[in-house]
Amino acid sequence: MTRPLPQDRTIQQLVLQAKQSQLSRRRLLQGAGLGVSALALAACASPDGSEAIDISESDSSLVWASWPSYIDEDLSGHSVTLKKFKSESGIDVEYRSVVKDNVGFYLTMKDQLSLGKPTGADLICVSDWMAARLIRFGYAQKLDSENIPNKVNLDKALAKPAFDPNRDYSLPWQSGFIGLAWNADEYPNGLVSVEQLWRDDLKGKVVVLAEMRHTMGMLLLAHGVDISKDNWGVDEFKKASTLLEEKLVSKHIFGVMGSDYIDTFKSGEALAGLARAGDIAVLNAQAGYEKFKFLLPGSRGTFFTDSLVIPAGAQHKANAEKLMNFYYEPEIATEVVNWIRCVSPVDGTLEYAIDNYPKLATNQFTFPNASAMSRASEFRTLSSTDDQAFNAEFRRVTGKG
Repeated sequence: MTRPLPQDRTIQQLVLQAKQSQLSRRRLLQGAGLGVSALALAACASPDGSEAIDISESDSSLVWASWPSYIDEDLSGHSVTLKKFKSESGIDVEYRSVVKDNVGFYLTMKDQLSLGKPTGADLICVSDWMAARLIRFGYAQKLDSENIPNKVNLDKALAKPAFDPNRDYSLPWQSGFIGLAWNADEYPNGLVSVEQLWRDDLKGKVVVLAEMRHTMGMLLLAHGVDISKDNWGVDEFKKASTLLEEKLVSKHIFGVMGSDYIDTFKSGEALAGLARAGDIAVLNAQAGYEKFKFLLPGSRGTFFTDSLVIPAGAQHKANAEKLMNFYYEPEIATEVVNWIRCVSPVDGTLEYAIDNYPKLATNQFTFPNASAMSRASEFRTLSSTDDQAFNAEFRRVTGKG
């Protein structure tokens, strides 16, 4: 006789995944014992946030949760584009740089999301793989395209991801490259390969990223694995994670860090490591010269996309959609990338940059040509089984994720 599923919806999902993946009872129990980090990502779903009450008409405000150094924000915290948006729309935006890494940020709001309650943010910026999870769990509100006419400016290459084929629930904010970075003042030797991070003179001065796909993607590439293909799995991942564990145990790596790795470059605690191209550009702008170097190694770098999502429970949906529409104006989008040096998802930015920022238009980390793109790989979409296994291993080794 078939036994009914447990009433707890989290356990239901684990049981169903176990059946689908033909996992043994022992493996299921091990998975259930991974703790809050694992269970949090297998949360019970609510419909699609449609029950949230939108108070935009009576409250001209919104809270935007995003990553540090991810908008045209000067040292005093002022953004010219946000000021212009408020002037044109009357909507006051509170920009909070609270996203340090995807999983850590998700854990701060998972309980509210599961109940369809306000999370404290009306618009969030997360990596596409996390956006996919939010959509799958029913934690993202469906966008009203009529409020976002500039959606027509979305780069066609980003318009139809498998997790959101019509971009009904998400819109890309920026894309970018992960590669090698170092302090050129303190470490003039420089780097050309991931393997050179393990030089003796860098012991205790290397940082890697708390995003599993960023750090493991770079290590896998250095091991000769094409991370965009489906012909690799646990064995290859384990080989790369063994190296990472060795460098952590020996204290060669200073830390596995979220966006706070930027501060360790500033302070000199870290001399080299894995980094986002845009972060290094911002650090150099703040320093007033090219204090830090960035490159994609011969084994290739990784390429990522972060997207905007209106979370379930958010009460300023229409205001958030107006903000999204504003930033999909080519002129505004170009003003942002002129500061943060990421890859804009908005068509027309290159043409605007050519006319107004000709030097920016030649930056291959902001407006990459086919040659630049050929030197970067996107981490393949993971099955549920691989996703859980890889994240569990990364968490075991690093304590992050």
